[in-house]
Amino acid sequence: MLVNKAYKFRLYPNQTQKELINKTFGCSRFVFNHFLEMWNETYKETGKGLTYTLCSKQLPALKQEYDWLKEVDSIAVQSSVKNLSDAFSRFFKKQTSTPRFKSKRNPTQSYTTKHTNGNIALFGSKIKLPKLGLVKFAKSREVDGRIINATIRRNPSGKYFISILIETEIASLAKTKQTTGIDVGISTFATLSDGTTYENPQFLRTLEDKLAKEQRKLSRRYQQAKQDKKPLHEAKNYQKQRIKVARIHEKIKNVRTDYLHKISTIEVRKLKTPRPTATLA
Repeated sequence: MLVNKAYKFRLYPNQTQKELINKTFGCSRFVFNHFLEMWNETYKETGKGLTYTLCSKQLPALKQEYDWLKEVDSIAVQSSVKNLSDAFSRFFKKQTSTPRFKSKRNPTQSYTTKHTNGNIALFGSKIKLPKLGLVKFAKSREVDGRIINATIRRNPSGKYFISILIETEIASLAKTKQTTGIDVGISTFATLSDGTTYENPQFLRTLEDKLAKEQRKLSRRYQQAKQDKKPLHEAKNYQKQRIKVARIHEKIKNVRTDYLHKISTIEVRKLKTPRPTATLA
């Protein structure tokens, strides 16, 4: 069965690559906001919006007007126009709300580039990306399949990640009529109909206590910045503490996701090949 599959890895760009990645975030955001404003004005005047083709044709002229748009990956800039068009398509289908302007203050920034003529390729522990060259990444597993695109993202904690979308052939699991009932409780994380129990992950309590302590510090830094009449993006102590809190949130999220993945993997394998129940402590 042919499916699309995503692989996510941690990126370790050098300082020059970080600067170029951040510039690409800014250029993609600028192009998105530029055409969103045009789209809104056209809709107010004519009652009709623009199209992806019309916006795409105006990109060369925009690059002539703003030379710094030529410094970054052109496919990433083009993708931001496509994302805007897709956002309006979903809006008119009443699937989402009206597209909003992107902000550079958003703690999460990203851009997407497509695979064309081998511009995205893996070489051991490094990945080749447009304009960036070879970037180090944490290769935790092999990537098998045809690369479609790659999304580079900067998290609130300041870490960089890449999600590689590929097209690959996978073997589907055999169909089974066996079903499992799940009772989510308080004393235990979950109890299944076959008697299997999964305990609550007690190691989260330590992280939650640490999070509460660091959030109190962040609140004090926030109040101090207000007293000093400093914008939060200029308050260095606040920004340092914000990153600490963001990293703890990220750790909690990763621990919870890992625990859920372990449980789901055990249950899927049990449905495929019935075996004695086991408890994940």
